[in-house]
Amino acid sequence: MDGMHMRPSPGTAQISASHHPNLDGIDWHAAEDALNDVGSAVLPGVLTHEACDGLAALYPQERLYRSRVVMERHGFGRGEYQYFAYPLPAPIAQLRTALYPPLASIANRWNQAMDIDVRYPPEHADFLRRCHQAGQLRPTPLILQYGPGDYNCLHQDLYGEHVFPLQVAILLSEPGVDFTGGEFVMTEQRPRMQSRPEVVPLRKGDAVVFAVHHRPVRGTRGTYRVNMRHGVSRLRSGRRHTVGIIFHDAL
Repeated sequence: MDGMHMRPSPGTAQISASHHPNLDGIDWHAAEDALNDVGSAVLPGVLTHEACDGLAALYPQERLYRSRVVMERHGFGRGEYQYFAYPLPAPIAQLRTALYPPLASIANRWNQAMDIDVRYPPEHADFLRRCHQAGQLRPTPLILQYGPGDYNCLHQDLYGEHVFPLQVAILLSEPGVDFTGGEFVMTEQRPRMQSRPEVVPLRKGDAVVFAVHHRPVRGTRGTYRVNMRHGVSRLRSGRRHTVGIIFHDAL
């Protein structure tokens, strides 16, 4: 559970109080409307530029991570990412804990609409307990690093039986300044239709909430599920860092 892993760790001392997430101004009604319409919602300015720089500076500190993945070796794209170990850096733990409750309410309404029996508890610690009891013990928040020519293939982040249906990515770099290209991309596959792409515009410090696997869409014959995937287009220049907040832990 996040609250059980908040003891100090190497690297977290660099994260000052000014790096704490800013979640007070989020319009959750508007976010839910956007998620229902297109499967994603932008939350502007969740992190300050200083906080973004502080998190990006953690990338070389190997002791903070449980594993590193070079995407090209696995056919995932190009670039690399690292999964944080517990205890998570303070801003990551705070985001995971604070974002979960409003997203759990949306997730429960989605599951009800899709006739899925699973319901999510109101607190993240209780959901993590469910994951851990099923053997999903490894933390999933991660930081991704892209350079020129790097990209992330369309995919879904599914790590075990218990999957929280929404996740969050936060851009730590400034488009047009730190990098060019590298747009966040989603696709939606409706039954008997070709995939629909969606490019989500983000600035440094913005978060995007998006569907992990599928989402409900209301049609003329009722509500049905559409399959969602996400990725990152090819970086043309510079360097791009992103933090990913996934709410379920992995096997």
